[in-house]
Amino acid sequence: MKMDPTLHREKKPDWIKVRLPNNPAFWSTKSLITDLKLVTVCEEAQCPNRWECWGQGTATFMIAGDKCTRACGFCAVKTAKPDALESDEPARIAEATSRMNLKHIVITAVARDDLKDGGAEHFRETIRAVREVNPGIIIEVLVPDFNDRDWALQLVMDARPHIFNHNLETVERLTPLVRSRAKYQRSLTVLKKAKQMVNGHVATKSGLMLGLGERKEEVLQAMDDLLAHDVTVLTLGQYLRPTPKHLPVVEYITPEQFEEYKQIALDKGFRHCASGPLVRSSYHAADFRPELDVLEAIETDLRSMDGLELGPEHLNIPALKPDLAS
Repeated sequence: MKMDPTLHREKKPDWIKVRLPNNPAFWSTKSLITDLKLVTVCEEAQCPNRWECWGQGTATFMIAGDKCTRACGFCAVKTAKPDALESDEPARIAEATSRMNLKHIVITAVARDDLKDGGAEHFRETIRAVREVNPGIIIEVLVPDFNDRDWALQLVMDARPHIFNHNLETVERLTPLVRSRAKYQRSLTVLKKAKQMVNGHVATKSGLMLGLGERKEEVLQAMDDLLAHDVTVLTLGQYLRPTPKHLPVVEYITPEQFEEYKQIALDKGFRHCASGPLVRSSYHAADFRPELDVLEAIETDLRSMDGLELGPEHLNIPALKPDLAS
């Protein structure tokens, strides 16, 4: 496993606890990922939840290589000249969804500023490959900003993901320090454009890391900015320093503070908010289910593009989770 050995040795609050693997499903998931030569953001970003998620047979797949063209101050993914795209990677991702019997997949990628489309077409081909193998799966993408190229973003949206995720990562004041080459307003614009490109028929999602020195009022402003750009799903988690070379943790946010932020977000109008010290963008991603009309519209549009006649009996829409039925 790729992990900085000092990551969990320095003194942290009692509520920052990492669960180590004790489930056979963990080793099965690891074996499958190795067998198909796949990259996961779980390992590359040193996610503290990978033991738990892999133990449940889920993983977040990172396409377009493991080398990023940006050097963000918070991220453990290595920065280097990327390798060429692998044309069979979409098929390997699709094969993984079949073997793992996934009902919900999260597909992310490094920033590929070396490519004219930023890797957008590779996203499109991966979405299409996954849907062909597993037509009933919920597809979530966590994308870079593609340097705000509308035509590149359109490539992704034409493949019709169910959930479009692009993270703000931090508040506006800290963005220049935390996010290499990214811009706060650009990220907001990308989120809004993605929804407009499919006539609102996609759930949009974003996330923030806390503990980098942001103020409460700045977090609340970021919530308002996201809502103003039609984002309805929010994740809030604690920033953990991957290595001594990365940005330091300024503050450990308490579980009570995270719970307060969650309630504020829901009161403001977010449809779903995951908020806690170890929450990450993809943590328990399947707990959120897009609105029924969004799912139906996407299925209708896809069948129309394929020249198929749609009837209610054709819609492969998953049932509501009991805790979300209300």
